[in-house]
Amino acid sequence: ANFDNGLSGIVVVDKAPPFRSRQRARWRVPRCILARRPYSPRAAARIFAPSMACINVTGVQVLDNPASFKNPLQFEISFECLAAISDDIEWKVTYVGSAESEEFDQELDSVLVGPINVGSYKIVVQADAPDPSKIPPEDLLGVTVVILSCLYKEKEFVRIGYYVSNEYDDPELRDNPPDVVELERVVRNVLHDKPRVTKYEVPWDEPEPERPRECVHAHEEAPMT
Repeated sequence: ANFDNGLSGIVVVDKAPPFRSRQRARWRVPRCILARRPYSPRAAARIFAPSMACINVTGVQVLDNPASFKNPLQFEISFECLAAISDDIEWKVTYVGSAESEEFDQELDSVLVGPINVGSYKIVVQADAPDPSKIPPEDLLGVTVVILSCLYKEKEFVRIGYYVSNEYDDPELRDNPPDVVELERVVRNVLHDKPRVTKYEVPWDEPEPERPRECVHAHEEAPMT
């Protein structure tokens, strides 16, 4: 899916920032707006206020989809950095285990990406499949949600949600499901063509204030006698 705000959508780029994976506690947060066009670094330093985003997600493709329930989830993410930022950004993949309670949500992976300079980037985020033992048995099949979110300094600025359909690969099993779910026969289908994108406002880096110029007054020294 492309998230085109006057930009050209997915662009093939020749660089990808380094990233590393880590597990951290889930963070729920405030909201953000994506900037609609790029600025030069000098202009961005002058005009980027906290209400504008320095990172603009231009597109996401779901790879290896549909796939077996046990296969990893893979997202190819294209984004732009519109103004230099001082810290890494963090991508998280969260699987909603049950619509009844957030306690069944699983953070499948957390990936730090950086350092990031002004320009276009494309990365692939891969997360392990959810742990079925942490999902209520009655919610293993049917429709749920997977959330791809991005944070800066532990504050979420964009969230992309996809509906996910989990069903048996055989019509007979779908019509007469066994009492215990046979995960080997379950196919996961991420409905990638209908993402729900939510943008949040976060405080980005404040530009450093200009230092006042020092005034140097010339004075005439008295001649030596």
